Amino acid sequence: QLRLAESGGGLVESGGSLTLSCKASTFEMRFFNMAWFRQAPGKEREGVSCRSVNGRTWDYPDSVKGRFAIFRSEVEDTTNLQMNNVKPEDTAVYYCATVKSCDVPLTPDSAYHWGQGTPVTVSS
Repeated sequence: QLRLAESGGGLVESGGSLTLSCKASTFEMRFFNMAWFRQAPGKEREGVSCRSVNGRTWDYPDSVKGRFAIFRSEVEDTTNLQMNNVKPEDTAVYYCATVKSCDVPLTPDSAYHWGQGTPVTVSS
């Protein structure tokens, strides 16, 4: 069974930065399209960023473009989400997932496997 584990969440001040990490056990991420989703309180889960197996990346909500970036660490075999200039509206539980593709729009239905999520709280 494919397993994903996120880490790096926590409390951060508005305008600050945070790096989330997703590590897989039992498989190598380089063979999968990997994505980050988030779910804010009372809202639906939404796709945030995606990285395809060939290295191409997408950022989905206009609100994160230019601030968030998905990248892969070959050495650690992790898929990470760099979050810069965070805002209170970025507060959510962030999940990594393997996905069928990074097609727009990226919806939860595209995901094969999910991690347990890591909470991010941005204080104003």
